[in-house]
Order: sequence, then structure tokens, then C-alpha cells
Amino acid sequence: MKQLCIFGSSSESIERSYIAVAEELGREAARRGCGVIYGAGKYGIMGAVSRGVRAEGGALIGVSPDFFVELDVLTEDYGELLLTPTMRERKAVMEDKADAFVICPGGIGTFEEFFEVITLKQLGRHQKPIIILNTNGYYTPMLDMMEQCCAQQFMSEDVHRLFSVAESIDEVFDQLENYSAFQYNKYKK
Repeated sequence: MKQLCIFGSSSESIERSYIAVAEELGREAARRGCGVIYGAGKYGIMGAVSRGVRAEGGALIGVSPDFFVELDVLTEDYGELLLTPTMRERKAVMEDKADAFVICPGGIGTFEEFFEVITLKQLGRHQKPIIILNTNGYYTPMLDMMEQCCAQQFMSEDVHRLFSVAESIDEVFDQLENYSAFQYNKYKK
């Protein structure tokens, strides 16, 4: 994969183990020659990923709505910075430039990013890998909720074939290297 889009928290209040894993993810992406596209933030998982990429001399593309400049939440060393007028356009740029998506632990914004890229994949708008990095079992409750949705017929079991779950950074890159797209048509039985 040439360009990994990494989504994750911007919170500085999270447990340090999440920060350590995110920084190592950034390092490993750079060591493997993957560029990283991210939200350009200096805090939380976003900031940790960028520090890891920079420590290994990797390529970064930060994408931010222009109003974040005024909020002083952007890292100063983001590589290339692309500014957009809105959050919606920010996601579109990140999605278009990415070859794959890695979903790190995060809050509302990260959930929304995950559900958007999986919805677009479900609707056939892309065939890019989507990998949830389930650090410390963070996403297990969400995955259980998705199973409940399947059990009650709100979504098909096939949706689970549109993404994968990794428990470690090595698993993330193994899954990227062995990725095979699943053709899915939500409306065809």
C-alpha cells in the first residue's frame, strides 16, 4: 500500500498505551515505505502517528479543515498540509488519496470516519482495505453491536467481510499484504 489513511483520537486524556501503539504504527508504516494521510492533529493518536512517521523519515499528508488552524490543534511538522473548507471535504480528500484505511481507537469523529468508509465500500464506491486496530480490545463492544445488527437483520453478515480486525501492528501489515477485495452488492441477494 502506498498511502495509508489512519483515523484515530485527538484526545490527550487517553491511556498512554494507546499513544505508544499509535506511534509505533506510524514508525512501522514509514519503515515499510507507506505514506500516511491523517487529520494533521498534534494531540492524541493523530499526533502520535505523525511523530512515529517523522521519527523514521516517512511521508505525511495532513488534511484539515481550515478552521482548525485558528484552534491551534495542528502539528507543526505535518509534511504536506491540505486545507479544506469543511470536515466533509476533509474526509473526501483523505478517502480519495488513501489506498487503505486503518482505524485506531477514537471517539465520535473516528466512529463516523469508519462508518463512512465502510458504507462507501458497501455501496461499491471503493474496494480499499479497511482494518480496525483493536488495541486493548477497544472496538470489541462496537463489533458486538454490529453482530447484534446482523442477528436482527439490520445488516448482512457479509458486511463483516468488508473490513478486518487486527489485534497488533504486525497483523495490520499482514492483512494489508494479503488483502483480497470482497465483491459485495447490498441490494442483490
